[in-house]
Amino acid sequence: MTTIKAWQFTTAVGGIENNLFQPASGVSKPQITDDQVLVEVYSAALNPADYKVAELGAVVKPFIPNPFIPGMDFCGRVAETGNKVDTVRIGEMVFGAVMSPLGHGSLSQYVAVPKTCLTAMPEGLEVDDAASIAVAGTTAYRALKENAKAGDRVFVNGGSGGTGIWTLQIAKVLGCHVTTSCSTPNIELCKSLGADKVLDYKAADIITQLQGKGQIFNLCIDNVGTPSSLYKVSHKFLVPGGKFIQIGMGSGLESAMRLAHNSLVPASLGGGKRKYQMPLAKIQSEHLAQIGTWMKEGKVKAVIDTKFEWDEAPSAYLRLKTGRARGKVVVRVKDEQ
Repeated sequence: MTTIKAWQFTTAVGGIENNLFQPASGVSKPQITDDQVLVEVYSAALNPADYKVAELGAVVKPFIPNPFIPGMDFCGRVAETGNKVDTVRIGEMVFGAVMSPLGHGSLSQYVAVPKTCLTAMPEGLEVDDAASIAVAGTTAYRALKENAKAGDRVFVNGGSGGTGIWTLQIAKVLGCHVTTSCSTPNIELCKSLGADKVLDYKAADIITQLQGKGQIFNLCIDNVGTPSSLYKVSHKFLVPGGKFIQIGMGSGLESAMRLAHNSLVPASLGGGKRKYQMPLAKIQSEHLAQIGTWMKEGKVKAVIDTKFEWDEAPSAYLRLKTGRARGKVVVRVKDEQ
């Protein structure tokens, strides 16, 4: 097999879901280097970054290969290993994420992955569940592991989305007291994932609710990006020395400009008064392995909003873009396991 099936786009103008196509002649099967693993993809999970970056249009066009295969998260079977790979073996089920500068993402039958960006799937895990871990799970893990300790009070803005579900659960595993926000229909889901307190943003303004609690939180992890002024007023609910971690943002140039303002403008010039950080996505096999172990032990679990078949990938992105997904959106790449 020299060519494989894959979803591609050459432009995201008008929405990525309206521009995805499968080349009739297929695409070239990836070739691996000594430090890479060739994975036959069984399942791929979508992330907002898949479309938000692409839909910035002309701003990012020079930096995005054309055509581009989207997708980062995956679970699949090892088909080949490079000469310097001794952490996984051919035929083993693995999960992780690929962030290829060459534009070959996980919405493809095969993907070449650095050995540091995947790990073996523990026995007993479901393929779709494992596929949903990497980007959201390790982003949540790093944000908490590097900034929180047992006993800290953490506010998670957006507890029912793709990253929020992992943030809630990992915070509890690490011994934190967790308050989260969500809409009315998702209150019970957030409680089931370990949230100690749930703020319903449909019932009352979320900033008003937070200010009413005073400076009690050590850490705020914002998985949503709204309300847009949340960081600017965070000193009213974060303790002195507390930190604000920006994970989710809205789409478009306005959100990008707000990120730049939050990152660069000091408090003396009208910026926020608490430490601000937006961590870059960084996949590490040891973090994947830790989350996989917690899943096997029953300490955390995947939450899948919707599973789509291969030919339904555009609909999967449409679902993700509603902002109402409870957990992860998954595309099944291969039926047989």
